[in-house]
Amino acid sequence: MDAFSTASFCSSRRVVLMTALVACCFSPEARAQWIYHNPSAPRTSDGAVDTRAAAPRTTGGMADLSGVWQTDIKFNANLAADLRPEDVPMLAAARASYDQRQANLGKDDPEGFCLMPGVPRVNGVPFPIKIVQTSSVVVFLYETRATFRQVFLDASHTLAADPQPTWMGYSKGRWDGDALVVETTGFNDKTWLDDDGHPHSDAMKVTERYRRPDFGHLFVDITIDDPKSYARPWSVTQEFRLHADDELIEYVCNENNRDIEHLIGK
Repeated sequence: MDAFSTASFCSSRRVVLMTALVACCFSPEARAQWIYHNPSAPRTSDGAVDTRAAAPRTTGGMADLSGVWQTDIKFNANLAADLRPEDVPMLAAARASYDQRQANLGKDDPEGFCLMPGVPRVNGVPFPIKIVQTSSVVVFLYETRATFRQVFLDASHTLAADPQPTWMGYSKGRWDGDALVVETTGFNDKTWLDDDGHPHSDAMKVTERYRRPDFGHLFVDITIDDPKSYARPWSVTQEFRLHADDELIEYVCNENNRDIEHLIGK
């Protein structure tokens, strides 16, 4: 089974969620709204994108993360899919919340109500991400919910001591060699980390480390540090693949949402 296939996701017990329903309906034809051929992508002799070619660099010599990317949707189902249960040390209140969501089949998942996925869940949903990189800000354009993130790289953007909590948080970044390190804080506690229902609090800090070893692959090391929900920080690594000849298309969730009536729970 292809790790990046939507088939495994659509066979899960959570197919009632709108994200899964839309993913199942996404045929190759549905993605072909753009007729696009990236002129700067390295190609093999048969015209295919050479994913193992050297990663591009900016004029300033930094690694260039720009492109349209897609990760394995297993991380949307369960962010800790590659970890053992003991690697995700939930505190008592977080465990109670997680168990309640499991018992209720995720009926109250905010994603089913067209609300923001939050960070890092937004990276794992079964829709692509477009990264636009400049010297002062890296912008993440998400097809899902037609939303975005801005990662500010210059010191002039300083987060207030007590920011208004948000669904997607506030992100600042810095370069560590060829890796972009992003720290995001200022969350509300309304989002889930995944379909499974892993919770977080408003004290969560998410640290992401973006690495592009070659043209076609991106690795993101994610650390969840939430002292109200977990006994210690825990980390996962997501692999993304480049969709060099693809582009984002329109995503509308709120209009004609027929998902809610099917979220029956228990």
